[in-house]
Amino acid sequence: MTDTPRLTDRDALLRNRQKAARAPATFLLDALADETEERLEEVNRTFSDQVVVTGWPEFWSARRPSARIVADTPVLDVEENSADLVIHALSLHWADDPVGQLVQARHALRPDGLLLASLFGGQTLHELRASLAEAEARVTGGLSPRVAPMGEVRDLGALLHRAGFALPVADTTPYTVTYETPLHLMRDLRAMGEQNALFGRLRKPTRRAVLMEAMAIYADRFAQPDGRIPATFEIVTLTGWAPDESQPKPLRPGSAKSRLADALETDEMPLDRED
Repeated sequence: MTDTPRLTDRDALLRNRQKAARAPATFLLDALADETEERLEEVNRTFSDQVVVTGWPEFWSARRPSARIVADTPVLDVEENSADLVIHALSLHWADDPVGQLVQARHALRPDGLLLASLFGGQTLHELRASLAEAEARVTGGLSPRVAPMGEVRDLGALLHRAGFALPVADTTPYTVTYETPLHLMRDLRAMGEQNALFGRLRKPTRRAVLMEAMAIYADRFAQPDGRIPATFEIVTLTGWAPDESQPKPLRPGSAKSRLADALETDEMPLDRED
């Protein structure tokens, strides 16, 4: 872990969350909690030892009172084989070592235990990111880190395989929220604790000229007919199971007992090969 690059300034992230907790904007957490309930109903299994990894303990304590709440620290406060369900709730995008977080979650699970891990995907805030980047380039002639890097769903799904989960699935849910102005969006991001906490960020306030230029670009490029501006939030959910002998296994190549051509009632044609 000592060789892991520093992505997040944990002190800044905690300060942001503490400030946001005074008057939090939880609409995405509410949507995620509702979706989590729906996913668990589809699994049709009773989970008796639940763990929620989160930066919002009060929220998840209220939504899942029977769960043990664990902070999303680099080393998770979980014991091996202690849980049958781990919910990693919308904080994995801040992890310096996301695979390490998933490996720890797998170790916390008993065989055939379930992981539901959610994080922001690559389309999140693409409107704001593009506007800020163009504005900063115009005004200052350069770019600075402003938003945590967020992967695409295919790449994020591969993390489950690397972490040793069985039956891995990754899917995405987009949410589009509209605001009166980009400043109202930025106010919500502060109330969500999701403002810039990157380790490599500029340690001084953004120049007013950059913000004003970004607002103008955002409104010009993305505004809806009614004048409101959209903001995209893409939540990727990673689903995986701790390996267990009872789980279905893929068949070995060549082990099929019937031919596809027979099932389709058609002739099997050999491929032409060029020497």
